[in-house]
Amino acid sequence: MRTRLAILFLVGFGGVAALSWEVVWQLQASLAFGISAFGTALTLAATMGGMAVGSLAMGRVLHRRTVARPFVLYGWLELIIGISGLLMLPGFALLEQLDAQVWAMSPAFAPAFRVIGIAVLLGPPTISMGATIPTFQLVARRYGTSVAKLYALNTAGAAGGVLLFSFVLLPALGVGQTCTLIAAVNAVVFVSTWVVTSFAADDTPSPAAASEAAGPARSLTTPRLSPRMAQVIVLGTGFATFGLEVAWFRALRSAFWSTSHTFAIILASVLIPLAIGARLVPWIRRRGVTPGATVAAAGAAILVATPLVERMDLFAAALGGTYFGALATWLGLTLAIVGPPMALLGMALPWCLEEFPEPRQTGRLYGINTLGSVLGSIAAAWLLLPWLGFARCAWLIGAAMIVLALPALAGGRRFAVAAGLVTFAAAWYFTSSPGRDRFQGFPDFAGHEVLAFREAPDSTVSVIKAPRGNRALMIDGFAASTEGLFAAHYMRWMGSLPMLAHPRPEDGLVICFGTGQTTDGVREEGIAALDVVDVSGAVFEMAPLFETNNGVLDAPHVNPVVMDGRAWLRRTNRRYDVITLEPMPPNFAGVNSLYSREFYEIAASRLKPGGIVAQWLPFHLVEREHSVAIAATFLAVFPDSVLWVDPIGGTGILLGRFGGGTGRLGERWPGVWREAVSRTLSEDEIRLAVTLDPAGLQRYADGGVVITDDNQMLNFGQLHSVRLDGEHSARLDTVNREDVTRAAGRVPFRIERPEVWRRR
Repeated sequence: MRTRLAILFLVGFGGVAALSWEVVWQLQASLAFGISAFGTALTLAATMGGMAVGSLAMGRVLHRRTVARPFVLYGWLELIIGISGLLMLPGFALLEQLDAQVWAMSPAFAPAFRVIGIAVLLGPPTISMGATIPTFQLVARRYGTSVAKLYALNTAGAAGGVLLFSFVLLPALGVGQTCTLIAAVNAVVFVSTWVVTSFAADDTPSPAAASEAAGPARSLTTPRLSPRMAQVIVLGTGFATFGLEVAWFRALRSAFWSTSHTFAIILASVLIPLAIGARLVPWIRRRGVTPGATVAAAGAAILVATPLVERMDLFAAALGGTYFGALATWLGLTLAIVGPPMALLGMALPWCLEEFPEPRQTGRLYGINTLGSVLGSIAAAWLLLPWLGFARCAWLIGAAMIVLALPALAGGRRFAVAAGLVTFAAAWYFTSSPGRDRFQGFPDFAGHEVLAFREAPDSTVSVIKAPRGNRALMIDGFAASTEGLFAAHYMRWMGSLPMLAHPRPEDGLVICFGTGQTTDGVREEGIAALDVVDVSGAVFEMAPLFETNNGVLDAPHVNPVVMDGRAWLRRTNRRYDVITLEPMPPNFAGVNSLYSREFYEIAASRLKPGGIVAQWLPFHLVEREHSVAIAATFLAVFPDSVLWVDPIGGTGILLGRFGGGTGRLGERWPGVWREAVSRTLSEDEIRLAVTLDPAGLQRYADGGVVITDDNQMLNFGQLHSVRLDGEHSARLDTVNREDVTRAAGRVPFRIERPEVWRRR
């Protein structure tokens, strides 16, 4: 009994490490190759593909060879995962260097290189992960437990791992030390497998345990599913599970901020039901329930849950309280809605693993399931979402599950069809048609007209029009950029300021296009050549809907590029006089890479002597410690820097100069005398808006933590609220501006005339 308990604990403990590694791989891949839908799909395909290969290969090996101590074999697999994991950080760093070199030689070959690089790097650990599933089959048989129970505990450990990684380990230790700790978990599991099997005295299973491991006696001789039907079911449920993750995650991201913490909550809300469903498999098998019934029920549950998922943004509006309290409430709400269909889907694979206990069959079933997972995620992101939208994509998956289940139903097919028709009709009747009839996002935007809507592989992008006529670019439910409001005044100055600070700017770069006002600000000041880089092609497609950019993308010297901005800087050999960027809010997932010291060092390497870089510092969106950290990080690379505070909108812009220039930055604005440029601020107003000179900025940043790719401070740093309502935003703005005032010794210059720039 004690042996089995130790085995169950260690299998769950190993699951904690497994998903933590997967999160690290996704993070490091985004730094090496840039944030993109292609990169995410590539990493997922490499991970799941490696697991499929490992499962199939180990199934064949165990079919041909007898393993006396299968639990020790599991320990060896964990050790390989841990050692491979420790090699990931230098491995991804090497891939980052090679990627830039390959892209410089042949941009057309670069995607193929990334595929090869990721496959080689992730091959050993992912193959080892996949190989654990056939091994579990032997462990279950040897120690009188159930493979479904082992699978459930491993999945539950994965759910705990993603929460532990996101909320505890990475914020406290950083990426490097967290990897060392995760590898230590793998090593502990390895050593413990030897200890458990060497000193166990109760290796012989009890009759009851043996019965649970085997399931109903007739299942071993007369399967209730044919092998072919079992393969079809695990392929379909794998497709559905990951397809729904993509579709439903898109809606959930619109309901809350797209932070790394909220992603962890979403992922846990899927893994926990999958673990529960797997754990219930021995119980439902003893009662004669087959996958046909659970998959049909899952299809109906998907159709019922989708209208609720559509309205998650409305439910989320009621959440408040502390940051972690709100996240816990969100986890409970998400589990209540998506938990039942996910748990029902999660029963199919472990049920089939129990039904076909021979290791080669186990390896084949798990491999097919992971193949379905890859196909589901890619099909949903690249085909179904752009074509149908997330709600109709979920309807299709739900209906497909009911159809898939019919051949596996021994009886009740008419009832399954009837239930499917009723639930499909309910999903259609109660749909809110997000993106078509209403905007899905913060309730503050209720009543706005949706002018354009696109669910792209990487994000949902839409343009909405307020009753007063002003427009906003929405990305995953967040107002990424607006026009016609005084708060957007700074956007044009994100482009104008660095141009005015440089005496003769010729080559410019804008990272993150938004509504195009910043890009037009650079163009208007007379740049000769301008690259505009944005990770989303849909943002460029929406540009004609915003008059304030004056059709800037049509200018012959403006070059739009769909790519991650950091990746572009690494890959291009161009040098710039001006670089300006206004990414999504700093605490959003992935944006840390555009505020880290490593990013600023890359940007500095692409500036000509005396080049100027401008970075957005939104006082109303970041916590006090994060605002100070952003300034400290900027100063660490650009010591000749100032903080300019928009005298109308009130937001901050960090302005830095690299390697040259005459006089102190911010004292002279040589570009202000350019002709044929109409600006909303005079030269005196521009100069007065320099709130912190280099010395004042140093005082403000004193004690701030430098943001790095390792500490991921913005991605995983604690926030105080999951919802940015007007009251919380005002508090953030007040606190941060008070700190700036103390560092400056004066109140930031303000102009109470927002109407001055509405001409644009």
